[in-house]
Amino acid sequence: MAGPGQAALGGPDNGLMHCRTLFAACIAFCFAFLALTPLQAAERVTVGSKRFTESYILGEVIAQAARQTGASSAHRQGMGNGAVVLEALKTGAIDLYPEYLGTVEREILKLPTGSPTDVVQARLREMGLQMGVPLGFSNSYALATTSTIARSHGLRTVADLRAQPSLRVAVSQEFLGREDGWPGLSSRYGLPQRPTAIDHGLSYQALASSRIDVTDIYTTDAKISELGLVTLEDNEAYFPRYDAVLLYRADLPSRAPLAWKRITELQGKINVSRMIEMNAEAELKGRSFADIAANFLSGTSAKPSASEHRRSLWAATFGNDFWRLTREHLALVGAAVFIALLIGVPLGSIAAARESLGHGILGVVGVLQTIPSLALLAALIPLLGRIGTIPAIVALSVYALLPIVRNTATGLLEVRKGTREAGMALGMTPWQIWRLVRLPLAMPILAAGVKTATVMTVGTATIAAFIGAGGYGERIAQGLALNDGTTLLAGAIPSAALALIFQAFFEIAERIMLARYRQA
Repeated sequence: MAGPGQAALGGPDNGLMHCRTLFAACIAFCFAFLALTPLQAAERVTVGSKRFTESYILGEVIAQAARQTGASSAHRQGMGNGAVVLEALKTGAIDLYPEYLGTVEREILKLPTGSPTDVVQARLREMGLQMGVPLGFSNSYALATTSTIARSHGLRTVADLRAQPSLRVAVSQEFLGREDGWPGLSSRYGLPQRPTAIDHGLSYQALASSRIDVTDIYTTDAKISELGLVTLEDNEAYFPRYDAVLLYRADLPSRAPLAWKRITELQGKINVSRMIEMNAEAELKGRSFADIAANFLSGTSAKPSASEHRRSLWAATFGNDFWRLTREHLALVGAAVFIALLIGVPLGSIAAARESLGHGILGVVGVLQTIPSLALLAALIPLLGRIGTIPAIVALSVYALLPIVRNTATGLLEVRKGTREAGMALGMTPWQIWRLVRLPLAMPILAAGVKTATVMTVGTATIAAFIGAGGYGERIAQGLALNDGTTLLAGAIPSAALALIFQAFFEIAERIMLARYRQA
């Protein structure tokens, strides 16, 4: 007579036959898949961009150009500042990104301005990189002020700032620390001001509202002429040439020859006026980067309709990328909280069992919570040798630890001593008491810690977009770059809504657990 397991399977012979049939079906599927798949897989190209308007646009132009050849091309938008994008290129997370000659010479390679091309290329080859495809325009750094400030303080050149120490100077975070930024500029000109940092996308609004007097600009920014700003002359020629070029992995031309051939056709095709025009379409007319790039590649310059000028908040929130960003955000939160649970529950249990270790564990976890998020993300990139999702999840897991560790320890310590002793009297081992008695009784408090960790992580996960990990933070980064409040809110509102949904879910779960606890 066949046992229950054999009856369910139809006997051992039938079970074996089912396995063979399933195996044969898998083999047949594989052969069919290979037969229907082209012999040569499509070329893959991943383009990166920095977190400012022009880089977004150029990155999209490059990605769409590669896609025209049939290549699988992705654009990882607004990955952060130059150091972050360069690290992504070196580690292979992206294949190329738009850069500027002066940045390559001074900031990346620490070479003198105007270094011979063969020296630059040789140094880049040591990093597995190459530079090429000059796009046809130069976008330099400059300092700018309003016409009112320029007239009242007699400002025409950068050197004129020496006599105006009271002027409020605010520059972008990157410019504040760059080799070719404020430190060298202030040293060359002997400037007495001590600038504060401001996001580049917000600096124009700060100038227009008279909250600051001077800021750094890119000379192809569209808002220079819109706001009637005065660009201070670099009379000592401090800034190098910032010709727009592509920085790419040395193996890209051989790995994706068709896509690379199309990308090289962009050489010399974008002049200064065209770049300013494209920047204006994004910043002043509210057009998407994808539309701007598509029109450039097709040779058209279609104007947006009145309805296109600025999207409503509803349309911006539930746009085409909503579900993709939601999936990415949920993946970041889920992975981070899961890892924090795997680490936090054992740590909290140790803290509850060993008072001498408990203070140290909670102290260390508490200190980790105080590390600034961007600093932790930046430190993890070279440490892990990667950029994007992996370092973002590691950082988010660190921030989710404290409430889980603390609540686990608190919940276990609140289990009555008599309950634990009853378990020992029944002959349970310490492991069994922990698993079958203490942990179930501590579950309501532990769940409260998980709720806190999850809600916190939903908000903190927006910062992951600044290293190319996606999620709702992608929109927040774009909104800051464009000074577009609608786009910024389209990222902030779904994040806040998701946090409220998780909070409601955990509160319901806590009530159910407490009800069962009281019944027990």
